[in-house]
Amino acid sequence: MLRSTALRCEETQDFRKKAKYRTSYCFGDMDVFQTQVFLRLLALNVLLLPLARGTIHFYNFVLKEQNFTKLCVTKSVLTVNGSFPGPEIRVHKGDTVFVNVHNHGYYGVTLHWHGVKQPRNPWSDGPEYITQCPISPGANFTYEVQFTNEEGTLWWHAHSDWTRATVHGAIVILPKEGATYPYPKPDDEEVLVFACWYKESMRELLELAMETGSDTPRSDAYTINGEPGDMCACSNETTYRVLVDYGKTYLLRMVNAALNADLFFSIAGHNLTVVGMDGAYLKPIDTAYVMMTPGQTMDILVTANQSLSYYYMAARQYSSDRLDVTNYDHSNVTAILQYRGNYSAPEKIPFPSALPSYKDNVAAVVFTDRLRSLATEEHPVNVPQNVTTRMFVLASMGVLICPNSSCGGIYGDRLVSSLNNFSWVNPSIDILQAYYRNISDIYSTNFPDFPGILYNFTGDDLPLNISVPTKGTVVKVFDFNETIEIVFQGTNIIDAAEAHPMHLHGYAFYVVGSGIGDFDVDTDPLGYNLVDPPYVNTVAVPKSGWAAIRFVADNPGVWYMHCHLDRHMTWGMDTVFIVKDGGTVATSLRPPPAYMPPCDNSTSSRLISILDRESHSSIMR
Repeated sequence: MLRSTALRCEETQDFRKKAKYRTSYCFGDMDVFQTQVFLRLLALNVLLLPLARGTIHFYNFVLKEQNFTKLCVTKSVLTVNGSFPGPEIRVHKGDTVFVNVHNHGYYGVTLHWHGVKQPRNPWSDGPEYITQCPISPGANFTYEVQFTNEEGTLWWHAHSDWTRATVHGAIVILPKEGATYPYPKPDDEEVLVFACWYKESMRELLELAMETGSDTPRSDAYTINGEPGDMCACSNETTYRVLVDYGKTYLLRMVNAALNADLFFSIAGHNLTVVGMDGAYLKPIDTAYVMMTPGQTMDILVTANQSLSYYYMAARQYSSDRLDVTNYDHSNVTAILQYRGNYSAPEKIPFPSALPSYKDNVAAVVFTDRLRSLATEEHPVNVPQNVTTRMFVLASMGVLICPNSSCGGIYGDRLVSSLNNFSWVNPSIDILQAYYRNISDIYSTNFPDFPGILYNFTGDDLPLNISVPTKGTVVKVFDFNETIEIVFQGTNIIDAAEAHPMHLHGYAFYVVGSGIGDFDVDTDPLGYNLVDPPYVNTVAVPKSGWAAIRFVADNPGVWYMHCHLDRHMTWGMDTVFIVKDGGTVATSLRPPPAYMPPCDNSTSSRLISILDRESHSSIMR
């Protein structure tokens, strides 16, 4: 595997237009890929110097099948570089990373850099059929990942079907060179990636569920850094261990990469201090447990101040659906916090008594309500005050009617999900290409700002006539620099209310309010936090409740917005935001790279013909 940061770097300076840019180019043991990218950077120096102000890193990611034995079963799964979780990307704030992805697997895949804003560059954002088509088996594609104001922990993952179950890894973003943390520097740090594991072929189970319209498969266990832990079958020999020294403080960089599960986490006998989330700092929160939604990351300080021994670090699912729904993954994933020193291992390792139970809605809401941005001079907040566009978006489950009740979902119909009663359908070519090339009949721009009908969204026994959404590829278009407020409202259609982790690509946003029940447009905004709300890329919309976010549409391009429960995303709880260009080059979508993965279907011939015409036109000029 290619080294990324061990290369010697030299600085160049550019004083064009009285603006001094500094870029660190990494020389040394470069392979062919690095050399090609480096020469391309030099050729495009005028354009890239304003973007790449820090170090430029190179990574090679090889997608390939790898055998693993877990829960007493050996199976092959897709990985990056043969590891689960995949390789860690480590950078400083402001750096740029080039990742060359070689697909040696059996099916098309894309990668997404979760929480990285990618200014003006959705070409490297990654969601399948939104900003690109899949990287075909045998092909490769290079992503350019630009880090700007992110600082803390983020992650990367596959963005094709449910492939991210095993194709994911952490991104560590250190402060800029010479800068420090806004809290005492920890003595050491540990990355903990939480994921899920299926004993059977997850792809086959998912294909069957999608074919029949039935519920999607549930995992058999959760994992910490690839291991289910002592409480799962055939797992206690490989339980992950975090070694600590008494009196030292450790930074835990935690990623919830599970497909469909909010997770509670706690450490026996130890207090947790949450200091960051989604690549931004928080006011420190002292707590006995945390709750992470799928897609979220957290930075947590832990001081090793207990008697020398072993202590379980444990997580379990927070299942926010009805009390009588029990077909979720009940496993308790564990790792061991193990003190260094001369002592006898305990006969029984203590389990965290503060870990909430599976259905503890109150614990989830109480924790989330405590989150506040750091809001200091060094790490300021800039909460939008004057909203120009307001949206009220329903996140709902539903059904599509099947003839003679012939499907596998509730009432014999097909399970779907929707936003404002539109259930997303992937197009035949990606939205970004269609938008940039002005290709018609790929998507429509009539995603509604408000639902078509109003009702008691969180009430019981809602009528079935509101449970059938419209299928379509429907997007929302914003002008550059619009100030946007979106209230996400959960519903109880088909008695299926649960929490929704809503994620927006290309942006972070301020969560200015949340609550239980139907949003009240007159009274609930009075309680908004416009002083220090958390600045995140994924918001936990509470079960039968609402969450309000604000952001400025200052990143032109095509950006995916979806529920990060993959089952909901697969069923259609997604849409796309298109942000128009501003009035200058610096506020406009960048042109595409020389190569994008082709769309291998009948419609792609239209795109190929447009690209051929552009290429011919360029040659003629």
